[in-house]
Amino acid sequence: MYIQILTALFLITTFFLSGIRIVRPTHRGLIERLGKYSKFAQPGFHWIIPYIDKMYLVNVTEQMVDAQPQEIITNDNLNARVDAQVYFRVLETEENVKSSLYNVDNYTLQIVNLARTTLRNIIGTLTLRSANSERGKMNSELHETLKAETQSWGIVIVRTELKEIDPPKDVQETMNKVVKAENEKIAAIDYATAAETVADGVKRAKIKEAEGYKRAKVLHAEGEAEAIQLVNIAADEFFTGNAQLLRKLEAMENALQSNAKIVIPSGSELINVIGEMAGVLPVNVKKERLGPAVATD
Repeated sequence: MYIQILTALFLITTFFLSGIRIVRPTHRGLIERLGKYSKFAQPGFHWIIPYIDKMYLVNVTEQMVDAQPQEIITNDNLNARVDAQVYFRVLETEENVKSSLYNVDNYTLQIVNLARTTLRNIIGTLTLRSANSERGKMNSELHETLKAETQSWGIVIVRTELKEIDPPKDVQETMNKVVKAENEKIAAIDYATAAETVADGVKRAKIKEAEGYKRAKVLHAEGEAEAIQLVNIAADEFFTGNAQLLRKLEAMENALQSNAKIVIPSGSELINVIGEMAGVLPVNVKKERLGPAVATD
């Protein structure tokens, strides 16, 4: 009897423990009873009837699948190796979790195949050059297509990324040469533009220097002209009378050499000049005593 009780307790404990289920916060659960949907399991402790109930766990965190590299023929008949990644997650509500389990057999595999097919359709209409230059547009188109096709799966496509679009090796080498030539062309144009800018700077500097030299010459010439003008004014003012006096002295000298008599006006400067020439100070002679004129031999 004691053994039977222990056996019964063991079976009951085992039965109870076998029905315990723990749902983590990263998952949601669907409980089926005898093959029919029974209830939705939130994170936490759950107990199901062993062998009658069954729980299916669904991951609701963001997941990533690789579409796997594939060879795609572009519109210009070149083979391109294309690979992409798709990021998605199952929505947390009961209906979406049920859809991810009941509306699609294996949503991960389905997403991969759908992404590969969509990439072939997109890249097949593009040239290799446009496919490389329009990655953003291709990502957007791939994302929209996957989003529309998976609406009934209870999942949401977060984003898509093209990992690579690699042309054949010989085509890649040719493209590299073209890019290198274009870069060298741009560098040559930039160098020519810089040289032209330097030449313009030198030219402007030369023009400024010539203008400065010209201005200095003009100012120098104007200064010399003003100096000559001042000299002429001074000559007219101070030397015109002296020249007349010198002429009179020359006439007197010629007359004395011929023992001629000269009449010198009493107010004439010749008297002072003759006095200076003889070393005698000039004498002021009153007009009453000398009269209007002085005679000398």
